[in-house]
Amino acid sequence: MADLKTEEPQTAAPEPEKKGGGILGFLGELPGLILTALALALIIKTFLFQAFYIPSGSMQPTLEPGDRVLVNKIPYYLHEPERGDIIVFEDPHPGREPDRGIVGGFLNWLTQGLGFTSPDYEDFIKRVIGVPGDVVRGKDGKVLVNGKPIDEPYLTQKTDEFGPFEVPQGKLFVMGDNRKASNDSRFGLGFVPIDRVVGKAFVIIWPPSNVDGLG
Repeated sequence: MADLKTEEPQTAAPEPEKKGGGILGFLGELPGLILTALALALIIKTFLFQAFYIPSGSMQPTLEPGDRVLVNKIPYYLHEPERGDIIVFEDPHPGREPDRGIVGGFLNWLTQGLGFTSPDYEDFIKRVIGVPGDVVRGKDGKVLVNGKPIDEPYLTQKTDEFGPFEVPQGKLFVMGDNRKASNDSRFGLGFVPIDRVVGKAFVIIWPPSNVDGLG
């Protein structure tokens, strides 16, 4: 009698463990993704680039009310603002800041940096005309720096007489391109401390019809 061959039952190979996925996995990772995105946005806005809204016509015709400009903060880590730069700066004459304490101050800085709350003080945008040591004055419809007229192709009007003003160390003399309607260093704004400068405006990013670089 022939021997019967019997087949031993084969043991099924263990299935590989499935990694968390699908909608539940995504929802689990979502808080971390949001925190990472917020941290990156805060770093970029605090140290690199920031968008600003133009509220008035003091920089016409270069900038129109409603324009949004992008400000580069990197150049002024390397050198001080230069004549001709269009700069955004904090209020040179801020009032007394409220005492929020350490925790409150940090939360205020965080929410302002992320754009959830408005800044305590107004920011300004003007053009640098005089740097420390310069003597600036307006004469015969032009602006003279150290006795010589400067080239201002961006203007559409003459400049009224003013000065002379000698720019102190650590400060800047700024003016709006709209010389007839700008509160600047000629008037109540006065000299701008360099340490109040936020950065250099270098491009108009909105509206699309006005997108352009800024010299």
